[in-house]
Amino acid sequence: MAAQLNVWRTLTDPLIRQNPVTLQILGICSALAVTTTLATALTMSISLTVVLTLAAGVISMIRRHIPDTIRLIVQIVIVASLVIVIDQILRAYFAEISRALSVYVGLITTNCLVLGRTESYARHHAPIPAMVDALGNGLGYSLILIVIGGLRELFGKGALFGTQVFPLAETGGWFTPLSLMLLAPSAFFLLGLLVWAVRSFWSEQVEAPEHTPPLRVEPAE
Repeated sequence: MAAQLNVWRTLTDPLIRQNPVTLQILGICSALAVTTTLATALTMSISLTVVLTLAAGVISMIRRHIPDTIRLIVQIVIVASLVIVIDQILRAYFAEISRALSVYVGLITTNCLVLGRTESYARHHAPIPAMVDALGNGLGYSLILIVIGGLRELFGKGALFGTQVFPLAETGGWFTPLSLMLLAPSAFFLLGLLVWAVRSFWSEQVEAPEHTPPLRVEPAE
């Protein structure tokens, strides 16, 4: 029972309480760049989660045979190989989304979330726990991208997955798209608000202040 509980916590903690984006601020480049639509955000989320989970499993299986001096090189080679496979699948079957994602699929190789989990967790744990941890972190990352991508597409285009949700004013409806939502700054502000909301609810995620301001001395009367 304890082992099952530990596996469940490893899988679910990264969704909110230990979310790699809102808590550790990892992988935010893609959160800003590929969340203009829900489709691209979902595709990027699935791609990174698959790469992270498989890479964690492979690295965990060979962890005892990787010399410390070249461990990062080996990890990057494994991740890059998986990214190439994912990229080719997207180009073959989802060409339009692949073009929309541009170079950001390839940048999964150097995503700090992927390298962080393989280096700090997969390299020190057995394959199953390592893959569960990777899957949980991938799902936590995906949750943030999907929320931001959905909000940006909904308020920037009035649509979700390309299907019109809000009737546009130009066609006789009431909704005027907020073009700012499709620009990178909007993703930055949305992510900031999301981090603020999560940390307001879970106060343990708030970092301790780096310094304490000096006490104010009241002037003598």
